[in-house]
Amino acid sequence: MEPILRVSGLTKTYASGFQALKGVDLSISSGEIFALLGPNGAGKTTLISIICGLVNPSEGTVTVGGHDIIREYRQARSLIGLVPQELTTDAFETVWNTVSFSRGLFGKKSDPAHLEHVLKSLSLWDKKDNQLITLSGGMKRRVLIAKALSHEPRILFLDEPTAGVDVSLRQDMWALVRALRETGVTIILTTHYIEEAEEMADRIGVIDRGEIILVEEKHRLMQTLGKKELVLMFDSALEHIPDVLSPFNLQHGSEAHELVYTYDSQRNDIAALLAAVEQTGLRLQDLQTRQSSLEDIFVRLIGSSS
Repeated sequence: MEPILRVSGLTKTYASGFQALKGVDLSISSGEIFALLGPNGAGKTTLISIICGLVNPSEGTVTVGGHDIIREYRQARSLIGLVPQELTTDAFETVWNTVSFSRGLFGKKSDPAHLEHVLKSLSLWDKKDNQLITLSGGMKRRVLIAKALSHEPRILFLDEPTAGVDVSLRQDMWALVRALRETGVTIILTTHYIEEAEEMADRIGVIDRGEIILVEEKHRLMQTLGKKELVLMFDSALEHIPDVLSPFNLQHGSEAHELVYTYDSQRNDIAALLAAVEQTGLRLQDLQTRQSSLEDIFVRLIGSSS
């Protein structure tokens, strides 16, 4: 199936000489939730800005729904909804007029039923006649999402959408994201809340210093790079690790009576380890297992690219 978004050899060098993107290649399929992770200054916002037609690339091509973003700007841009980081709104306009105007900018016919559905799904319906200046920061961010959805885009970009949003609003937003995906909308998000990417995304991309260093299905990424730990808890403190256990590269745990065995999903020697523990005569009190989070993996990937 043809990707709804294809980025090929994308480079961006600013007048200062700073190279924000370095030959980025990326393909995203229709209907998936794709999370783009990276530290501040990695190139996330520059990449989104180029795809959305806000910044011109230095080299490379981008197609949206088969439309080149330069040669066929209107067709490509009409397929995209963008929720930016900044809360830029007309403070004295009402919610309804703001969203209606945004739909009109894309040449869409008036459709009050669609706008009502969008506002209700974002818990904004009772605020439709309020001026934006009267809304909280979280509600203003919801209005940005409503504006982005007003023209029924096929791709929705969410650039740090839940920054500064309370837990309740955040949960509502992610419920909306799931519902949109069910209708075939492609969601591309950047976030500093890695637990959200871990919960929501189908695939994860990691960008650092303008380069995509990894794109992988979330579950495969967790399976391949997500290390697991078996914590052995004994009934007394251990001053040293017995020689019979040395082949297992055990480490002392956070407590004096703990030893930690690190393994992955592909290979482990747990059975042999437990047999060796029995030979030592040490008495096991308990066992616990832990698995790396996506945040652990992200930190390791960024560290290895330094």
